[in-house]
Amino acid sequence: MPHRNQMPAPQPTLRRLPGYFRFLQTLAEAGETTVSCTSIAKALHLDPTGVRKDLAFTGIIGKPRVGYSLLELRDAISSFLGWDDIREAVLVGTGDFGRALLGYELFRERGVEIVAAFDVAPDLVGQKVRGKEVLALDALGDTIRTRQIPIGIITTPAAAAQGVADTMVEAGAKAIWNFAPAVLEVPEHIILEHVELVASLAVLSSKLAVRASAE
Repeated sequence: MPHRNQMPAPQPTLRRLPGYFRFLQTLAEAGETTVSCTSIAKALHLDPTGVRKDLAFTGIIGKPRVGYSLLELRDAISSFLGWDDIREAVLVGTGDFGRALLGYELFRERGVEIVAAFDVAPDLVGQKVRGKEVLALDALGDTIRTRQIPIGIITTPAAAAQGVADTMVEAGAKAIWNFAPAVLEVPEHIILEHVELVASLAVLSSKLAVRASAE
């Protein structure tokens, strides 16, 4: 199998690859053994040429008039995305959204295991959420540093997010997954992925409004 991340992929490709993986998994469960770019593109409403370019980043090469070995391609995507290796993460902010992430079992299948949760609320510290004990925020830096945890997940209110991010960076975290509604400042060597749920909702609401006005 090709070595993972042998070529850097642009973000649009990285965002499409999980969709390819899910489609291939469905085909595999149905007993299929080969797949073509055309069939992937048709199922996912994409351009076949673009699909072929995306898949090229995995290092897998299809055969003319045959396509790809389905399992080989699926596993290559998984490897390229880093899902074969389990990376530990900590989560800060155990409100409703943080609790939901703690209970999301698919994370581990996709290479991330949340091993500790943190909060500042006295009534939460010491309690168990989704099977994990909530620790005091003061222990965040030592936990990351001692266990060499690479990923920090932030689900705090906006006002607390930057301070949490600073602690994660100082303790040696390599990547931050930010769900807080705040723009974070981190050093260039830190991988920062910001998930803006409200922006996504705005797109959906706007499209609904346009459709409603046309009806």
